Amino acid sequence: MTQAQLLTPLRIERAAVARGMRDPVHVSGRGPDGAPPRTGLPTVVAGVAGGLDPAVHPGDLVVADRIRCHDTEIRLPSAGPLAAALRAAGLTVHVGTVESADHVVTGAERDALAARGGLAVDTESAYLATKLDPQQLAIVRAVVDTADDPLLHPGTLRRGVAALRSLRRAAPVLQQWLDACGPRTVVRAEPQSFCAGVERAIEIVERALERHGAPVYVRRQIVHNTHVVADLERRGAVFVQELDEVPEGATAVLAAHGVAPSVRRQAIERRLHVIDATCPLVAKVHQEVRRFSGSGRTVFLIGHADHEEVVGTRGEAPDHVEVVGSVADARSVQVAHPERVSYVMQTTLSVEEADEIATVLRGRFPALQAPRRDDICYATSNRQHAVRQVAADTDLVLVVGSANSSNSMRLVEVARAAGTDAHLIEDASDLRLEWLTGVHRIGVSAGASAPPTLVDELIAALSAFGDIEVTRHGGVTETVQFTLPREVV
Repeated sequence: MTQAQLLTPLRIERAAVARGMRDPVHVSGRGPDGAPPRTGLPTVVAGVAGGLDPAVHPGDLVVADRIRCHDTEIRLPSAGPLAAALRAAGLTVHVGTVESADHVVTGAERDALAARGGLAVDTESAYLATKLDPQQLAIVRAVVDTADDPLLHPGTLRRGVAALRSLRRAAPVLQQWLDACGPRTVVRAEPQSFCAGVERAIEIVERALERHGAPVYVRRQIVHNTHVVADLERRGAVFVQELDEVPEGATAVLAAHGVAPSVRRQAIERRLHVIDATCPLVAKVHQEVRRFSGSGRTVFLIGHADHEEVVGTRGEAPDHVEVVGSVADARSVQVAHPERVSYVMQTTLSVEEADEIATVLRGRFPALQAPRRDDICYATSNRQHAVRQVAADTDLVLVVGSANSSNSMRLVEVARAAGTDAHLIEDASDLRLEWLTGVHRIGVSAGASAPPTLVDELIAALSAFGDIEVTRHGGVTETVQFTLPREVV
């Protein structure tokens, strides 16, 4: 039985998309009286529309993230992945509000709909949504006319051909969408998302903005997540690479990954009002490096040389720290005094990888001294353990996080090491249709720097492909809290 359906309001629209489809295309009918042939199925509605926004041109596609009729607005979680798939096919795609009216909209009425944020207007989408489940509805419209190129105009035929051509080019993507539809189980690996150090760092910037007003300068990304950074930028935070970009005497926040002492000296020279958001667990590793190197030991820093945390940690004693990034490095590293060596770890490494490297070092250097407590943070360990368990029971694992987030990348590696296909996604718009075809159980996690709202949005997007049952696997409750620096208390 078909697990999804594709509708077009008009027969000419059906003709445009049908040749690129294996599944049948159904005509729902024009205007408010249109009706789907079946309800209770994930549904894509494809057709033409009038453009409202000046950025939308004839032949462009508009994917609805919400549909609106008068004062009724319905949100659609399908927009992100559908728009991304259409863009990947080379089509020009806009995402936003599709308005619906029971008549062709022109003149002042068109201007009014544009003024309230509409991208396009049609005569069916909102009406069909009342007869279908909006959580399982996707809308894609090809623009025929705009305010500058009205419907009743000699160029309408040419623009109509361009719009239908865009629908025809979209057809293979719409078939992929239908192929990806079906009921699923989504397993949330817990714990996931923000850890105490990330929450603390974000709160420090928020409080600094409240106390000092914008702008507040932040050296590097406060945490490695583009959504967090963008949100704080909207509130007035200014992110810089180095402190020489900060005006003298201004307020500057040091990011959660920690910095070398040279950065702190630069802050003093520039008379900056510094607020330190370094995660306390990272600060502990810095302290260990100072302690070990202060007693004349060489410190093996197990971690990735280009990661900000490692750069900052190594800066504590650059002449006494050797970065060991792999088992191969551990097997080849040489030191002048092998009897006086210690090791520390980047806090966001894969537990297995770090242990393997440390084991090789211990075998080569019997006098190797370990840190007093494990360096890999509790949040990293907890999330990796949960993902490992979930991967064993699912067909696909999706990890929400940014590409420069070490702990997020390690979650993907852990899932793949368990033999399960896994992908890192920035948000639901990175979801690719081919990953979902034939997949019935999906594990979902998020790096310690990824907002939990992004996981909720991902699960909502997955629901657009069919009924889902959401379960949770894990059980570790994190109660760790860190105090804020006195500058923002």
